[in-house]
Amino acid sequence: MIDLEDNLIKKAQKGNVDAFEKLVYKYEKLVFNLAFSMLRNEQDAYDIAQEVFIKVYQSISTFNFTAKFSTWIHRITVNTTIDEIRKRKNKETEYIDQMVSVGDGEVQKQFEDTSPTPEDQVLIKERNQDLIDSIKKLKEEHRIVLTLRDIKGYSYDEIADILDCSLGTVKSRISRARSNLKEIYLEKVEQNKT
Repeated sequence: MIDLEDNLIKKAQKGNVDAFEKLVYKYEKLVFNLAFSMLRNEQDAYDIAQEVFIKVYQSISTFNFTAKFSTWIHRITVNTTIDEIRKRKNKETEYIDQMVSVGDGEVQKQFEDTSPTPEDQVLIKERNQDLIDSIKKLKEEHRIVLTLRDIKGYSYDEIADILDCSLGTVKSRISRARSNLKEIYLEKVEQNKT
């Protein structure tokens, strides 16, 4: 006799959304409770649970029935939660509805509005446009390496593979590109002042 859960998994692997939703319904409490036990915050646990089920949906076709499905989901949940904890390790998290002890009672914590003023927003937009215009003036090979490194975040080795050139060439191009960009940008800024 075919196990009902195995049948749902096989249907979900073939793209059956109803079958996948039944699996989510069966495991959502387990995933939430596990994330909550590690994070100790309800909203964070909901966010992790959502991320876990997105990962499960994206990779269910790779589930090969060598382990129990519950074990597989458990592993994804633990790894996803650990990744989130690592991201936050050096960041202190403050919650908007956090209460602070004051004397005999508690008050809701107040947060300073650090968003840019309308004037700051205009200046930022102008600076960004100046930077974009400056990047456009670079040679194509410099524009490409800067985009790959500083905007897309690729490593030097990855850029060397993408461009099919040596690591030394990549480092040299990036150095020259940054130097040229600085000159072009500063020249543009000076022009704007006059």
